[in-house]
Amino acid sequence: MERQKREYNLFTSIAMIVGIVIGSGIFFKSDDMLNYTGGNVGLAVIIFCIASFTIVFGSLCFSKLASKTDKPGGPITYYNEFIGKRWAIMFGWFQVFIYYPTLAVILSWVTGIYFCALFGLDWGFNGYVAVGFVWFIICFAYNTASAKFGGKFQETALIIKLIPLFVIAIGGIIFGDPIGAVTNPSPQAIEATKTLAWVAAIGPVAFSFDGWVISMSVAHEVKNSTRNMPIALVVAPICVLIAYLLYFLGICGYIGPERVMEMGDASVTLIAESLLGPTFAILITAFVTISVMGTANGIILGIIRLPYSLALRNAIPGSSSLKKLNANKMPFNSAIAAMVISFVWWIIHYLQNEFQWLVNGDISEIAIAMSYILYVPLYYAVFKMWRQGEFKGLRYGIIYPIFATIGSVFVLVGSMANPQFKYFIIINLIPLILGFIYGKKASDTVENY
Repeated sequence: MERQKREYNLFTSIAMIVGIVIGSGIFFKSDDMLNYTGGNVGLAVIIFCIASFTIVFGSLCFSKLASKTDKPGGPITYYNEFIGKRWAIMFGWFQVFIYYPTLAVILSWVTGIYFCALFGLDWGFNGYVAVGFVWFIICFAYNTASAKFGGKFQETALIIKLIPLFVIAIGGIIFGDPIGAVTNPSPQAIEATKTLAWVAAIGPVAFSFDGWVISMSVAHEVKNSTRNMPIALVVAPICVLIAYLLYFLGICGYIGPERVMEMGDASVTLIAESLLGPTFAILITAFVTISVMGTANGIILGIIRLPYSLALRNAIPGSSSLKKLNANKMPFNSAIAAMVISFVWWIIHYLQNEFQWLVNGDISEIAIAMSYILYVPLYYAVFKMWRQGEFKGLRYGIIYPIFATIGSVFVLVGSMANPQFKYFIIINLIPLILGFIYGKKASDTVENY
């Protein structure tokens, strides 16, 4: 069977995870977190840390699974290897038809928003969709043509996107009062801790941290993956948390949480102008645009391989065609299939905006909570392997799986505060059920590779 080249080193793997996670979320979800916590910065910081446990301990569990196999597919492979073929197919259908395409569409669309803002183009929603769709096609084109080019762009975007994060973080911490923002909450902020309304802040925090597991879909293309992927999966989440906390404390300490809530998404430009003038504010917008472009690139880099991964298991219609690699050892047919599926979600996203099907949300929120719940069986698989003597130490066998599971439940509880949650569950169940049904036929013919 044809194999893909191992193009990515350890730094690229870390860059991929950090680059996927750090996108538009931290820049434009900070005001949402503060609104839910009543402007209580300390409470928001605690939620940040708790949410980070979800990926830190989840990554630690996945690092053990990654050390046991380097076959293509990431979590799909882990389901297949450690839980069961039919369950792997079900999970794969969820990722192919819901999770990846919704994130790819939203991040491409957000790229369109910031691109228009950068050049002062007041094109409205239709214009944002058009620009975002162009970037979506470009990403698919160069990631399919060259795995190396896509990886290099990810490294470059990572470095660029960290610039505004740390400039604002350092400037806000030096010239602001982050300690006061945490230790001197307003009466409204104190009142917010007396109810459970702050639980809804988990939603935007989860969005800001989401995407880390996508890098697992290219683990089989990482050099010495059984060593490098576990390291990347531990180092990257810690880097993300540090960057997020520095930025959040910097912006709240400099202009205050009330001002952040008042200005909303424009608070980034406000602090940039205040620190270094209007010219720098334009530069910040450019950096943020590249940041979102890099995040979209990372998602698309993963999605083009998902139909290929399922096809290797004969777990999707048209597997014989989807498993083929082109002359560059890239799954071209898989990329086309992923693009078609995503195009359907582009249409749904457009109609959602036109008819306001979702209140204060977008189609990407449909899959995030469900994805964390679907990771729980994999955490249990780590526990089972520990009991069977494959791993040593209570950390990997007990502590890490328990905390990773608690983190997933934490995200689920926060998502339940969304009034559309019941509809999200229904939408997610469709590919899960269909995948499980198809898996009954496909699981007996899965290839061993």
